[in-house]
Amino acid sequence: MSPEPAGIPPLAQRIRGYFTQNDQHPSTHEQALLAEERRRERARIARELHDTLLQRLLSASMQLQVAEGWLPHDSPAKPLLSRVRNLMRKGIAEGRAALQGLRSAEIPSTTLDEALSGFQDELAPNDRARLRIVKRGRPKPVEPAVLHQIYLIAREAILNSLRHSQAEKIEVEIQYAPRKLSVVVRDNGTGIEPQLLHSGRKAHWGLAVMRERAANIGARLRIWTKLYVGTELTLSLPLIHSERLPGSARK
Repeated sequence: MSPEPAGIPPLAQRIRGYFTQNDQHPSTHEQALLAEERRRERARIARELHDTLLQRLLSASMQLQVAEGWLPHDSPAKPLLSRVRNLMRKGIAEGRAALQGLRSAEIPSTTLDEALSGFQDELAPNDRARLRIVKRGRPKPVEPAVLHQIYLIAREAILNSLRHSQAEKIEVEIQYAPRKLSVVVRDNGTGIEPQLLHSGRKAHWGLAVMRERAANIGARLRIWTKLYVGTELTLSLPLIHSERLPGSARK
């Protein structure tokens, strides 16, 4: 390293150093430390949610079931309690899905198809049987931070299909073109109503978050849907800016 020219004040030296330092990504070791820190934080949040909110919902649901059993068969309150229990059961199911997402949000492998295959293995048997993952083309290197966002978008699309579409078949197609990576998630379910497609489901931010993630990595997200026919989500990412691996030198 060449010595600093004499007479440059310390602040000027720091400014000069900022503009002349090597423009490179964090080292592999630093990335591993950051990934481990994120994993631990998600695990901590998942534990707290499980031990507080989810357990309270389960306890309340059980008490409602007991109270419903005490009511006379012809009680007008019985249908209301039954509806409340059904709502709580759905809330518990969505909570468990959210916890699963927190615990498995990191990409567990080096390629997108392997990561999604690992996610598929975590699903219930019936959901696993509905999901098919297809890879076309030769995988190309994608920066881990970008790959992570693609994985989260694809996973959210799969979960939306499993939860809301009543689809019998869900297919994920990963296609590597020379300068583009495309991920298509399609199902043969009920489709998405137009107002939900544009504004999202109240208190559910899945579509909005997917669009934000796509915009943040410079990808294009398109959603085609038709009621009672199905939905197709297509994510397209130019690879010209993603082929450089972290830590590699820039020209």
